Amino acid sequence: MENNQLSAKYPTDAQFQPPVAASDEIDLRELFSAIWKGKWIIIATTFLFAVAGVLYAKSLPNIYKADALLAPAETSGGGLSKMAAQFGGLASLAGVSLGGGEASQTDLAAEVMKSRQFVNAFIEKHELMVPLMAAKGWDLGNNQLILNEEIYNTETQTWLRKPQGLRGAMPSQQEMYDVFVKNTLSIGSDKTSGFYTLSIKHYSPYVAKQWTDWLIEDINKVMRGRTIKETTQNLVYLESQLQKTAIADMQSTFYSLIEEQTKSLMLAEVQDEFVFKVIDRPVVPEMKAEPKRASICVLATLLGGMLGMGIVLIQHAFKRED
Repeated sequence: MENNQLSAKYPTDAQFQPPVAASDEIDLRELFSAIWKGKWIIIATTFLFAVAGVLYAKSLPNIYKADALLAPAETSGGGLSKMAAQFGGLASLAGVSLGGGEASQTDLAAEVMKSRQFVNAFIEKHELMVPLMAAKGWDLGNNQLILNEEIYNTETQTWLRKPQGLRGAMPSQQEMYDVFVKNTLSIGSDKTSGFYTLSIKHYSPYVAKQWTDWLIEDINKVMRGRTIKETTQNLVYLESQLQKTAIADMQSTFYSLIEEQTKSLMLAEVQDEFVFKVIDRPVVPEMKAEPKRASICVLATLLGGMLGMGIVLIQHAFKRED
């Protein structure tokens, strides 16, 4: 009697266990069954996405990439770097910049190649507006670019684009710069070896190779012109300061600075590969670099399969709620 009263007053652990709702359990057999019942939906969705992926991949034009391996020119800053270490303080007091040596010269040249001024001048010099902005493919048989006739009329040589905002029918310098730097030009560097890789991507492999050659030639000319201008100004200034001082030590320093600046000027005037020496010249690429059509087809098929399974499982969940 006492035990019955205690059990009524203090329930056992078994009486505390809540009932498990059947709807909260995940039945794998039920899921597999639902997937099997909806297999035709999954197959159809996967097939449609696979076909769409194949058609999309085939619609994309081939893009070729030309590469060049570059090394810092040994004479582009060697003498100046030694002088900067020896007379850097005096030169700065005298108002003369000796530069920072090979590494800084090549790093500067790499940044100059991506600058707006250089890119816009490069496009204008070589008349690249049409092949850069109006091309949509390449005709292998005739070795000709295929231009988009909806935006450019080849007969009248006029642009047919609709103006949008501040951008008119003809591409602006800012628009061409964005396309060239983001989609065409690539500059990479290996900090261990100090080598640089310059790459150009285009629909035509011949255009990609030609533009790479032009870039190497133009950046060396630009950097050489800058050095000639700077060293000429430095020489004029140093010679004027030399005439003003009577201190023997300062005169000796000025003579050393003038000597090195003269060497730098002579090298800049005679050296074609002033900043970059070409280790491996660009060639016409035989194989495309983009697009990765197989990857596009695989991703489209996987996406279709996952979408089909998602549709089937959502339908199954709604049926269970009903």
